[in-house]
Amino acid sequence: MVSGILFACFAVLLILNVPIAVSLGISSIIAMLYDGIQLSQIPVMAFTASSKFSLLAIPFFVLGGNIMEKAGISEKLIELAKACVGHTRNGVAIVCVVVACFFAAISGSGPATVAALGIILIPAMVKAGYPVTYATALMSAAGAIGVIIPPSVTFVVYGCVSGASIGKMFMAGVVPGLLMGAALIICTIVVSRNNPNLKPTPKASGAERWRAFKDAFWGLLMPVIILGGIYGGIFTPTEAAAVSCVYGLFVGVFIYRRIKLQQMKELIVNSGSQTGVVMYVIIAATMFAYVITVDNLAVRASDAMMAITGGNVYLFLLITNIILLIAGMVMDAVSALYILIPILWPIAQRMGYDITAFGIVMCVNLAIGLITPPVGVNLFTGASISKITIRDMFKDVLPIILSLLVVLLLVTYIPQISLFLPNLLS
Repeated sequence: MVSGILFACFAVLLILNVPIAVSLGISSIIAMLYDGIQLSQIPVMAFTASSKFSLLAIPFFVLGGNIMEKAGISEKLIELAKACVGHTRNGVAIVCVVVACFFAAISGSGPATVAALGIILIPAMVKAGYPVTYATALMSAAGAIGVIIPPSVTFVVYGCVSGASIGKMFMAGVVPGLLMGAALIICTIVVSRNNPNLKPTPKASGAERWRAFKDAFWGLLMPVIILGGIYGGIFTPTEAAAVSCVYGLFVGVFIYRRIKLQQMKELIVNSGSQTGVVMYVIIAATMFAYVITVDNLAVRASDAMMAITGGNVYLFLLITNIILLIAGMVMDAVSALYILIPILWPIAQRMGYDITAFGIVMCVNLAIGLITPPVGVNLFTGASISKITIRDMFKDVLPIILSLLVVLLLVTYIPQISLFLPNLLS
């Protein structure tokens, strides 16, 4: 009954267009009052939810990404990719996807990747002959790779909630992230095969490619330092996040000389604001998950799912993907993880599915959610850059979503795709 009130209040608040994080908090408080739970528990839950050491990685990765964006690393990466593949028929679109993969290893955020790269790459794709709607849809989808290619804030949250190793999650995200990039490139080649307006950029000389590589070298080195340090056991993911800030500041101030010390206040304030939004969502979602746990909904859902699937892991994974895709359409990844992990992971565990592989399945689903209406955050970010509406993009984003669903099915039913690197490096 309590869970029914919880979800009913949540649904009503969403219909009333109340922000998701606020809806989570209000519906949780109403359900707690109905169940007689003392509201004095709220400060305790807020402190417990936000004081985990692993979550300290979030503000550091956000700050590190903002520093590298301010340092102009996105422009350096774009010039390098253009020099390497820009002269091919779909070169500019390939540049968009490749640079998104590299920048994702710096920012760890989907919307941040779209915002940093879209302002340059969307006009470049339009100039190269792509419709503005497809250029925006592709950039939005490429940005979604930001939550799969490590380091990823989403992986940090999954690890904190489920108990999975964040380092293993980072390793497991590399191959699925690259597969998503490859799917976007293949989709673009197929969709644009009959486009007579495509105009590749002039082929760069060897000297121009070498110069572009030297300019981008310090930016390319950042993910190597972060991921190499984690995988080599030199530092934890949280410590790696702090290292990324120090390294990014060094590159921005002394190498590229794009950051002035007086700009640090703005960078810190912006990063703190972005972190505050994430932490508020975490606290509200923790309250929501607490009510679900107290009402034993997770246990009942587990028993019901086992009865429906008959213990068939393939059927369970299909149902799980459908649930997660729907969840990704209406809420952000952090909220979905906090609500659904306590319900879905125990079932997957009973069926013998690996905790790391299941995390990749969840996060790929929610990455696709970044480009699915009505709450496709990346689509909104891209649309605001291009000055178009999400409705304008629907036809162009559909084949992109279908190509990413193929990758989702692969990582779901072939978990070794995700576990290859963790098993190799462990």
